[in-house]
Amino acid sequence: MSTTQHKAPPKPLPFQWQFVAGAVAGVSEILTMYPLDVVKTRFQLQVGTGGADGYSSIGDCFKKIIKNEGFGTLYRGIIPPIMVEAPKRATKFAANEQYTILYRGILGEDVNKQGLSILTGVSAGITEAFLVVPFELVKIRLQDKANAGKYKGSMDALTKIVRAEGALALFNGLEATLWRHASWNGGYFGCIQGVKSVIPEAETPNGNLARNFVAGAIGGTFATMLNTPFDVVKTRIQNQAKGSVLKYNWTLPGVAMVYREEGFRALYKGFVPKVLRLGPGGGILLVVFDTVSTLIRKHVLHENV
Repeated sequence: MSTTQHKAPPKPLPFQWQFVAGAVAGVSEILTMYPLDVVKTRFQLQVGTGGADGYSSIGDCFKKIIKNEGFGTLYRGIIPPIMVEAPKRATKFAANEQYTILYRGILGEDVNKQGLSILTGVSAGITEAFLVVPFELVKIRLQDKANAGKYKGSMDALTKIVRAEGALALFNGLEATLWRHASWNGGYFGCIQGVKSVIPEAETPNGNLARNFVAGAIGGTFATMLNTPFDVVKTRIQNQAKGSVLKYNWTLPGVAMVYREEGFRALYKGFVPKVLRLGPGGGILLVVFDTVSTLIRKHVLHENV
């Protein structure tokens, strides 16, 4: 009778090198996929069909943005996410590693089972949410076409928001951001573990890259299916300026309100551009993080890999 031997996971990288690997992965993903994030936000802010100026499809949205606002608008608001991607992705992967060690010690788990991956992912997502919420708010205000001409850039937007609404306004939508990141990270890391458990281990470096990309892309797609309703509500909460009627306050009541007033499909507004970004983006993240981590282990830490 044979028993399955689990390959021991590599020793976690020191935090500073997790930071480097996460930063490179995050910036690589966002530079590649960011225009789809702008399109996603436009769809999420659009109530109903949006009238004559509304967007009917991804292609229509790209066409109208470039024609009416210029190509550069597709990268409008990219500075806040670029600034936060290094610590955000480092936090995502480093916190996931640290929570894995913590929960293994508590639960006595010897291998990285799927349930443990979901638990560590949710915990990492909650940690990550506290870091990103001010950057997300500035990004969304910049991406909204109603704010065109209102802000000269990221720092101008930040200054005007704080001056007009107070510093605490930067944390509007924190609760919704917690829901968004906890569900995405839990789905992402849990799904990756599940996919890797059914895909045979690769025998070549290129095979390993392909295996990581497939697992990451499936994980990113599944996680996006889980968290898009929370993301729609978060976007609307964070786009409410002080002095306006605050229609959306809390996440679950907000989800119920969107469903009641606009129907189920409205909870998945922006889903297609989002999944087109975060599906392949999830693969890019995992591949780049794993590749950079391997290079660090081999050439900096001089480990046998």
